[in-house]
Amino acid sequence: MDAKPYHHGDLPQALIEAGLEATRAGGPDSLRLRDLARVVGVSANAVYRHFQDRDALLDAVAAEILARLAREMRTAQEGADTTLSNTTPSSAIKRLRSVGLAYIAFARREPGWFSVAFFGAGRDGLLATPPAPPYVALTEALDELVQEGLLSGEGRAGAQWLCWSAVHGFAGLVLHGPLRRSPDPELDLLAERTVEAIIAGVIETGRPGALVQRSASEPAMPPTEK
Repeated sequence: MDAKPYHHGDLPQALIEAGLEATRAGGPDSLRLRDLARVVGVSANAVYRHFQDRDALLDAVAAEILARLAREMRTAQEGADTTLSNTTPSSAIKRLRSVGLAYIAFARREPGWFSVAFFGAGRDGLLATPPAPPYVALTEALDELVQEGLLSGEGRAGAQWLCWSAVHGFAGLVLHGPLRRSPDPELDLLAERTVEAIIAGVIETGRPGALVQRSASEPAMPPTEK
C-alpha cells in the first residue's frame, strides 16, 4: 500500500511518538524505519530527511524516554512520603530514596523503553554529553545531602556512580537476570532494601569526618623487606 501524504505538521515528533509506541513492548529491535513511515503515512525517503538513519531515530526516541524517566523521578521526589523513611526525618534522604525507587519502578513497568534508553545503539554519547536527565535528578538529590550536612564534599565525589550502579544493576537482574520471575511483592521489598543499603553506605562512608577517621584508623603499612 502506498504511503499517504503527511499533513500533521511535525513529522520528526510524529516519528518519535510512533517509535515510542513501537518500542514500548518490543524494545529497540522493534524500531524499523519503514514500519514507522507506514504508521505515520509518509514514504521512507521522508524519514531520512529528518533522521540520518535508524540509529539517529532510536537516539531521539531514547532521549524522550530518558526525559520521561527523569520526570517520574522528580515527581516521586516532590511526593516523597514520610512512610518511606523509618529511621530519619531527613528530607534529603527521603528525596534520594524516592529517586532510586522511581528509577527501578520505571524499569520494571517499561522494560522495552528501559532497554531502548540504556541498551540501544548509540547510547554512550546520549548518556554522557550533555548529562542525561535521570543523572541530573540523582546528582541534585545527592547535593541535598551535602546541604543538610549528611555528606561531606569528599564523600559526595563520585557518589552518583555508586547509587546509579546499585539501582541499575538491580533493574538488570529483574529484567534480564535471576530475579525476572520473582513475584512483585518480593521485588518491591528487595528494591527498597537495595536503595536503603546504598544510601546507608554512601552516608556512612561519606559523612563529614568519616574519610579522615578511616584513614587515621588504618594500620601503618609494614616495612618492605629488602
